Amino acid sequence: MATLHERKNYRRAVLNALYQATEENRPGTTGARLLDDLGLPEQDLAAACTYLVGEGLVEVDWTTHHTPAMVTLTHEGIRQMEAEEEEREARAEHG
Repeated sequence: MATLHERKNYRRAVLNALYQATEENRPGTTGARLLDDLGLPEQDLAAACTYLVGEGLVEVDWTTHHTPAMVTLTHEGIRQMEAEEEEREARAEHG
């Protein structure tokens, strides 16, 4: 089982990958691609996606095996990622 620190890192990695996809005009990313790109264990990807769905940040189409088939950022997820990007840019300008 993943530690709390690992789980937080997995969720952040999923959000970053999905945000990158939106910047490339891709509406979502397959679970298989996330597994390959991020190198996460399948159960940890599913847990991260479940958490992010609960937070209203992503939408997931699940397979019959309870793994993500397609994962997409919600409007709120995009807003959160944009706010974090703006904050990073502001810190870089001042610091």
